[in-house]
Amino acid sequence: MVDSSSKIVFFGGAGVSTESGIPDFRSRGGLFSQKYKYKPQRVLSRTFYNRHPDIFYDFYRERMLHLDAKPNIAHKKLAEMEAAGKLTAVITQNIDGLHQMAGSKNVLEIHGSVHRNYCRICRKEYDAAFMKNSQGVPRCTCGGEIKPDVVLYEERLKMDLMREAERYIREADMIIIAGTSLAVYPAAKLVRHYKGLKRVLINRDPTGMEQIAQLVIHDSIGKVMSQIRVEPVPQAAEEGAHGKENF
Repeated sequence: MVDSSSKIVFFGGAGVSTESGIPDFRSRGGLFSQKYKYKPQRVLSRTFYNRHPDIFYDFYRERMLHLDAKPNIAHKKLAEMEAAGKLTAVITQNIDGLHQMAGSKNVLEIHGSVHRNYCRICRKEYDAAFMKNSQGVPRCTCGGEIKPDVVLYEERLKMDLMREAERYIREADMIIIAGTSLAVYPAAKLVRHYKGLKRVLINRDPTGMEQIAQLVIHDSIGKVMSQIRVEPVPQAAEEGAHGKENF
């Protein structure tokens, strides 16, 4: 399937980053199965954030900021596929920034990123390290509260980004869906915009959505992706040899 494709789109969820040491949400041992005073789903909602920002930020710093995590083989293979001209976009539900760290250029982070944080008053930007090292409710130099650019429960996704993701999926000649339960909407509906016959689902555990795929693989994402041999498409190879001055 990969060999015969040149417009591959990758749609990934939390399972892509578990091999980098970042826990997912819904699997056995995932974030939602752990015991806290408040359910993680509740803490990560906009209502809870508004009412209890101090508790929200304590949880956020402890459980959502994994700044020592490094890209795994799946992240690296996707960057290799993009560089070879085989993959057009990575659409991710993850907020960890590991795809960019691995070298991917065209990454659509539909749930935002922990690496972007902004003051709610003056819009000054702060990085993830600042948030990790902050105490209580993080404050800007102007006194405003600093909010992560992540989509909380009850918040809307950015529609311009969703439309861009839809376009890439509609134009794709293959889609690889990996590390996601396809249970979070409206993000999970994106994959249905693909109308081709090369829809691949890779997940360690069954998702209940296997019927949508032409190929289903229940295994480690890193193990599966590491076995893909990438040959540059002819156009990408030509551009790499001669540069853009010929165009």
